[in-house]
Amino acid sequence: MTGASLEPGAVLGVLGGGQLGAMFAGAARRMGYPVAIWDPDPDAPALKLAELPLVASFTDKPAFEKFSTSINAATYEWENIPASMVQALEHRVPVRPAARILRIIQNRLEQKNFLASCNIPVAPFHAVTSSDQLAVPQSIGFPALCKTATLGYDGKGQWQLSDQEDVRRTQNELAGQAQHTWIVERFLPFEKELSVLVVRGANGDRRLYPVVENVHEGGILKTTRVPAAIDDKTAGQAAALAGATIDALDGVGVFCVELFLMNDGRLFVNEVAPRPHNSGHYTLDACTVSQFEQQVRAVCGLPLGDVKLTSPAAMVNLIGEDFTKATTDAGIQTFLRDAGATLYVYGKKSVRPGRKMGHVTFLADRREIAAERATSLISRLAG
Repeated sequence: MTGASLEPGAVLGVLGGGQLGAMFAGAARRMGYPVAIWDPDPDAPALKLAELPLVASFTDKPAFEKFSTSINAATYEWENIPASMVQALEHRVPVRPAARILRIIQNRLEQKNFLASCNIPVAPFHAVTSSDQLAVPQSIGFPALCKTATLGYDGKGQWQLSDQEDVRRTQNELAGQAQHTWIVERFLPFEKELSVLVVRGANGDRRLYPVVENVHEGGILKTTRVPAAIDDKTAGQAAALAGATIDALDGVGVFCVELFLMNDGRLFVNEVAPRPHNSGHYTLDACTVSQFEQQVRAVCGLPLGDVKLTSPAAMVNLIGEDFTKATTDAGIQTFLRDAGATLYVYGKKSVRPGRKMGHVTFLADRREIAAERATSLISRLAG
């Protein structure tokens, strides 16, 4: 597909059927592209929007044949899928981002090694290949974090290491796990958590959305505010670092670069996501072209869209029982009275602690007003 584009009517395949897949499917169908969704979970919300819903393990060979012969191009909405399967799929159809990028990003140790080799600033880190070798080297020091090299997300597979007692306790916990590789990295006492969406086309065209400010609770994104409350110089440095990171990967598609801003102004890359990101949901309402339409454009080889921010915004994730509180009659009546409030419900079958069930975006003329409305909703849910 190099140098060519897919016209409406071409079938786009998505590996993964969560909310990101569902929002991609909505954008694709609006632009005239039927969608095939492959997910092992029969209750995955994106399956309901697919012309070809496929429920099977990602290692199922008949499912691979059906999927690969039914689509014209593919992408994924989750990085914890077998890179070997994505590589095999690339022999049939274009996959964006490529399997080689997925291999780098889905393993934290591989990702950190790659970024460090490209002179991208990251926290000092150390590989651990067996639980009895868990240690915090002097070059890293306490406090530190131990993370699984693979399959970790939303705060899962992470342990805080404040002293040697934490190390011993974590060693005992890791000894019973199937994982065999971990990464220990220095805990960075950051001032702000930032992120930047970077879209890159096959022709090298690159678009960067505004720098946003994120707040996490328990390792899960709680709120995103855009534009970030930082000065223009810092915003420019964050954008330049995010762009350089994706250029180094030579990636095609939508990426999110998570950054830590230190008190002294230094910036470090935390992690890279090779897909649309939770912190980019504001683009559905506050930008001329959303991150999901950009994903469709990149996958199809179409010109990338405008990334202009049309309004300051704040996004609140509805996690676990907060979703139930927000969507009962009293809750939904309250926050939807705000003129700039928009509710998104992901359609997941069951509510569980730590599970993202939906989100609310608040638009306002000023960043501070949008943030106040988001804070008010969080306070009501907590109360």
